[in-house]
Amino acid sequence: MFKVKVYYYVCFQMRWLPFTIPSADDKVDFSEALHTICGAGDPKTRSGIAVHIFLCNTSMENKCFYNSDGDFLIVPQQGSLAITTEFGKMEVDINEICVIQQGMKFSVNVKGPTRGYILEVFDNHFQLPNLGPIGANGLANPRDFQTPVAWYEDREVQNFQVISKYQGHLFRAEQDHSPFDVVAWHGNYVPYKYNLANFMVINAVKFDHCVRNCMSEFMGLIHGNYEAKEEGFLPGGASLHSIMTPHGPDTQCYEGASNGELRPARVAYGTQAFMFESSLSLAVTTWGELTCEKLDSNYYKCWETLKKHFDPAWRPQTH
Repeated sequence: MFKVKVYYYVCFQMRWLPFTIPSADDKVDFSEALHTICGAGDPKTRSGIAVHIFLCNTSMENKCFYNSDGDFLIVPQQGSLAITTEFGKMEVDINEICVIQQGMKFSVNVKGPTRGYILEVFDNHFQLPNLGPIGANGLANPRDFQTPVAWYEDREVQNFQVISKYQGHLFRAEQDHSPFDVVAWHGNYVPYKYNLANFMVINAVKFDHCVRNCMSEFMGLIHGNYEAKEEGFLPGGASLHSIMTPHGPDTQCYEGASNGELRPARVAYGTQAFMFESSLSLAVTTWGELTCEKLDSNYYKCWETLKKHFDPAWRPQTH
């Protein structure tokens, strides 16, 4: 039974410790820094998603990258990104996210050790949800999304490298000029960025969490302390909770919240976590499970000491 329990949790509830950025002696730029953790579907059929992390320490020089498979949503966790695109430039700092759509050439400059997360979608573009009963405003408001600052260069370069991600593989071509020579564009198919501090939280919880374990949840921590697992969920790490597998706060968090004084409290102050959530069943890659050496094989133990609190004699108070 013990072996079955370990296998069950390791396969379906996974946590990675902070991913290691290459040392200064090993120069790695963004195009060389991608590692796929998990995903579902296939870019050949334009269906599904993939989750990557990037670990780099040097800028892309005379090199650009474009994704033939889908759109990138990039979440820097350590170090800011200076991104040059065919539409202009944008600076993406920590606590900001950016989207670069399928087929757009871009180059990434960094100022030292840099780390972050990427969600890739194959079938469509990222869209803001309808707000329904919330009304016209709330959550992520369209006015807060920013497009690149206009910029171009007319530069001849020998052996300028163009890296293409195609059907999950990287290919390289060379040309004799910079691709960032686009002086004008029109329409709304354009990269953009968003500051997470502008997200307008709307929530009302009276007694329960209304969403059950019906989604795949990939979580990362940008900064601060995640209140549900303060001891083990660290900035630069991640966790994956699979569909229909029970999960939630660890024993320490549960007991503390259940037995603490009932008074107003600021939850997750100074903390920024995020979740990539999908109805798809995500499979973990060989790199994510074996190669990266950051998988926490003891993750399941944070729930082992949860106690049964059922009391058949208990009755709710009536008024």
